Amino acid sequence: MNALAATNRNFKLASRLLGLDSKLEKSLLIPFREIKVECTIPKDDGTLVSYVGFRVQHDNARGPMKGGIRYHPEVDPDEVNALAQLMTWKSAVANIPYGGAKGGIGCDPRELSISELERLTRVFTQKIHDLIGVNTDVPAPDMGTNPQTMAWILDEYSKFHGYSPAVVTGKPVDLGGSLGRDAATGRGALFATEALLAEYGKKISDQKFVIQGFGNVGSWAAQFIHEIGGKVVAVSDISGAIKNRNGLDVPRLLKHAVENKGIKGFDGAEPLDPKALLLEDCDVLIPAALGGVINRENAGEIKANFIIEAANHPTDPEADEILAKKGVVILPDIYANSGGVTVSYFEWVQNIQGFMWDEQKVNCELKNYMIKGFQSIKEMCKTHNCDLRMGAFTLGVNRVARATVLRGWEA
Repeated sequence: MNALAATNRNFKLASRLLGLDSKLEKSLLIPFREIKVECTIPKDDGTLVSYVGFRVQHDNARGPMKGGIRYHPEVDPDEVNALAQLMTWKSAVANIPYGGAKGGIGCDPRELSISELERLTRVFTQKIHDLIGVNTDVPAPDMGTNPQTMAWILDEYSKFHGYSPAVVTGKPVDLGGSLGRDAATGRGALFATEALLAEYGKKISDQKFVIQGFGNVGSWAAQFIHEIGGKVVAVSDISGAIKNRNGLDVPRLLKHAVENKGIKGFDGAEPLDPKALLLEDCDVLIPAALGGVINRENAGEIKANFIIEAANHPTDPEADEILAKKGVVILPDIYANSGGVTVSYFEWVQNIQGFMWDEQKVNCELKNYMIKGFQSIKEMCKTHNCDLRMGAFTLGVNRVARATVLRGWEA
């Protein structure tokens, strides 16, 4: 099941639990706006090349739309639609005043030079600048993009609208980015994991972890888990997978990954088939890479007791059912990886106020939001007698539905 079909399915299940009017349900599901643009740039050798860019603005009932821009060969309208919708529910679960959006360009950033990436980013911004804005739609980094990408968008947007640091988040700190933003999704996943484990009388220091994805999210999560005594026994990235049953030396692995552009060849572990990583024996599995990696083919073999969805849509609905029967507890993506959008909100607030916070304040506020989010999800689970995924979806959908009706929606 693709990401859009799975997201729609979860939304409709939540809608039924909430008893939403069918017309309101349809209104909430249909995106506010879908944008598709041609981006033609000269390459460094002088030849012209064209890419297709997308921006889906899903909902703005609770505030400006918010969501990342990804550069990846598999970017397509269905994926961007699904992720935009997930951002709407995620922002509502986090209880921050945003709606949802998502964007992307179908390209492989690894095949483009820095100057080619800059030209592509600027052309894309030129095509959408009148449809984004501080109070309209606020982009952020995602897969294949980074703070530098946001700096280019900020600069290009400001040529049309004047200096507007709050138009994007995830910027370099020198341009108004927030301290703590780089680590926010991984740190938020840590706070979410602590909250979940506490429900079962467990602590991170007692658990063995497997992390799929050692990029910006997974590497930070591994670092934080290691720092408080958790044992990370296996990780993977685009270069391969490794394991050490006694626990990986995460600080040394981080250094190796930076120096070698990947974890492959790390001498403190043995190589592992990346496809077998999800099936490794552990207490907590953290998928922190691509979507759809846990499916009906492998769900029955997963040995973890807890799954923390640090990636977007890593678990297919069919796998959900299989894992539920096994008693595996899944902390859903629209809560577990909401640390990034939460600190993006803090960055936006700081830019609007023109007053920057220190990192301790950022991390303290993030922890408060993650704890409150988990408590709110648990309340919805009790109210609707449902699992954590439906608890999160009913929480998010209900908040957006209420805002929509209060703003004057008519059946």
